[in-house]
Amino acid sequence: MASPVTEGAAENSENPSADAGQAETAFNEFYTEVKEIEIRDSVLTPKQQIDRLTRPGATYFNLNPFDVLQVDPETPLSEVKQKYRRMSILVHPDKNQDDIERAQKSFDAVNKAYKTLENEEGFKRCQEIVTEAKTRVDEIVKQKRKQLKKEGKPTNVPEDDLDRYKHAVYVQTCKLFADLERLRQERETKDAHERKRKAEEEVEEAETRKVKAEWDKKYEEGRSDRVNSWRDWKQAGKKAKGVFRPPKPKMEQR
Repeated sequence: MASPVTEGAAENSENPSADAGQAETAFNEFYTEVKEIEIRDSVLTPKQQIDRLTRPGATYFNLNPFDVLQVDPETPLSEVKQKYRRMSILVHPDKNQDDIERAQKSFDAVNKAYKTLENEEGFKRCQEIVTEAKTRVDEIVKQKRKQLKKEGKPTNVPEDDLDRYKHAVYVQTCKLFADLERLRQERETKDAHERKRKAEEEVEEAETRKVKAEWDKKYEEGRSDRVNSWRDWKQAGKKAKGVFRPPKPKMEQR
């Protein structure tokens, strides 16, 4: 879980002018708190689970299905299903009538997380995201060591501590899930615009066909009138041939 304390400690560790001892103390205090929360979370009551799933920033953290269901990415899928059933019962709106609105949001978050992990394909895809997060953290650690070595300093980094390394991976994992969600929303918006454009084109084409059909209909309906007019004109021309026409006057010649 990202925290201002964590971020501050990380920034100080990367800043040569920062007080390393102060940063170390702050970080240790933070992780002591995290460990206490982890122990408490293992036996959370329905209200505590609802608080956790609707806490500030939950929209961001709940994009990580492993975090929502409180399972390790290496947990077998069969155990993930068991954890989902237990948690869905805890936060079910019917069992939390005194806080039904937040319970519904929590229940929806649990269901969404499980749907992401419920089959082997989705589960594997999410595990790959965690693997990518580890790769990124390893690269960050590598660059930190390289910079320290270049400066002639000891190459020890905060991520040498296993808990800190896991936290760094957690932060990167949340970022990756957030990036995927952003891309999904952008793609969804683009698809919606494309569907709207096609629908407008179809309406315009339908209107064009309607106008043309009406014009063709009127043209066909007026065909007999045009034919009759032409026949009347021809008949009038034939009758005119039998009419006496006086000779043209000639100029007098001298």
